Amino acid sequence: MSTTPVLDTHLWIWWLLGDSRLSQAERDVLNALPSRARPVLCDISLWECATLVDLGRVELNGNLDAWLQVAASPATVRIQPITPGIVAEMNRLPAKFHRDPADRLIVATARFLKLPIATRDGKIRSSKLVPLWEV
Repeated sequence: MSTTPVLDTHLWIWWLLGDSRLSQAERDVLNALPSRARPVLCDISLWECATLVDLGRVELNGNLDAWLQVAASPATVRIQPITPGIVAEMNRLPAKFHRDPADRLIVATARFLKLPIATRDGKIRSSKLVPLWEV
């Protein structure tokens, strides 16, 4: 059984929309994680998803409210709020690493929880700041 990952926003969206950029093996592993080990989603990803929808960069089947009811439910993911420990970890990241605040929080969350990150983001993957989730 695979380790529970922290999901980058795009990977979470791809998973739930059935996007082909996520392999069937990755989708199967995410779907099979037990209820006590659902993937972790940083709460900032909820905002980031809504922003992507507003900008027309993500198209959902139906409206955002209905999609989030399933996509952010405890049966799908464990929502991780921003905590003082995560913010302190974010502050320890190198200044030159990713300027995107959402990506910085997602990486800091993975580091703080000591979990791998599921992402296709090249800056995160090449940073070596957090283990990568691999299937």
